[in-house]
Amino acid sequence: MYLDKISIKSNLKDYDVYFENDSGFVQKLADIENAVFVVDENVWNLHKDKNLRALPVERVIVRPVYEEVKNIDTVCALYEKIMAYSPRKNMNLISIGGGIIQDITGFVASSLYRGINWIFVPTTLLAQVDSCIGAKTSLNFKQFKNLVGTFYAPKEIHIFPEFLQTLHQEDFYSGIGEMAKLHLMAGAEKTREFIAALPGLDKRENAVLSRLTHNCLHIKKSYIEEDEFDTGRRNLLNYGHCFGHAVESATNFAVPHGQAVVLGMMLANKVSVARGVLSPENEAFVLQNVLLPVLKVRPPVLNHDAVLSAMRQDKKNVGKGLALIMLKDNYQMEKIVDMTEAEARSALIDIFGK
Repeated sequence: MYLDKISIKSNLKDYDVYFENDSGFVQKLADIENAVFVVDENVWNLHKDKNLRALPVERVIVRPVYEEVKNIDTVCALYEKIMAYSPRKNMNLISIGGGIIQDITGFVASSLYRGINWIFVPTTLLAQVDSCIGAKTSLNFKQFKNLVGTFYAPKEIHIFPEFLQTLHQEDFYSGIGEMAKLHLMAGAEKTREFIAALPGLDKRENAVLSRLTHNCLHIKKSYIEEDEFDTGRRNLLNYGHCFGHAVESATNFAVPHGQAVVLGMMLANKVSVARGVLSPENEAFVLQNVLLPVLKVRPPVLNHDAVLSAMRQDKKNVGKGLALIMLKDNYQMEKIVDMTEAEARSALIDIFGK
C-alpha cells in the first residue's frame, strides 16, 4: 500500500503520484497486461535481483542512458524494439529510470499510435523532485538541448526512495540542485526549511528526502496546474536554467543538469544584483547558505563564448535580447527577455573569472 499520493490536474488527463512504502508496487506493475518495460541499464544492473526482481525479463528493454542518446535516433530504435512485441493501442509502456529515460519514453508514448498508456517510475532524485510531473518530453537536436518535444501526461507515477540509495554522489546532488531551486521559489520559510534539512539530505535520510520531495512536487504543482503549456507563469520554473542549460552545452554535458542549474542560479543572481532587484546581502545569504553547500561539481574550464553561443539558441528567447529568470529580494521571480550579452558576460566573469 502506498504511503501517500499527490493528484495532478492536467488539461491532457489528470494523473496521480504515488509515494511507495516498499517494492511491492513493482509486482503490481508486472501484472499489468500488454506491458513493455524500458529500464535504465544502470538501474537494471543495480536492482534487477532486488527491487525489480518481479519484472518479467522477457518484456524488459534495457537501455544505456547518457545525455547523447536523448535524441530522435534512440526514439526510432525504441519504436523497433517495441514493435517486436506486437503492440496495440491499449499497450502500456512502463519506464523506470531518470529524466533521460523519462524524456525518451515519454516521447515514444506520445507519438506511438498517437498516444499510448505510459507509467513512469523515477529512480533519480532529479526526476522525483522535479521532472516527473509537468507532462513535458524533450529531445536534444544536434548540440541544442531540449529543442524537440511534446506535452504528454503519464497515466501514473510511482516514487520509491530506496532507488536513491544507489545514486552516485554527483547525480544525487544534481537532484539537490533542483530541490534548492524549488524551495527558493517558494519563499523565505521554505528556504529556511531547506537549509535546516541539508544535514539530513547529505545522509540520504528517507524521511527527510520524502518530506522535501513532497514540498518540491507541491511547489511545482502550483505552477503547472495554472500554466500547463508553459506560456506564462510556468516559465518562472526556468530559474537557473537559462545559464544552466548553456553551461551544460558549453561543457558537453560534463556538468550534471541539477548542478548546472546551481551554477545558473549563481549567475542569474549576479544579473539580479546588477539590475537592482536583489540586494548584495540577500545574494550573499543565498550563495553561502543554499547554493554553495549543494554545489559539488564545477566545470574545469568554461568557455564564456561557448556559453553565450548556447544562450543565443535558447528557445525561451523571444526578442533580440536573452531570456532570464531573476530572483528578487522578496523571493519573487521575474522574467526578463532583454538581458544583454554584456550583462551575461559580466556575470560569467564574476563567478568564473576571465
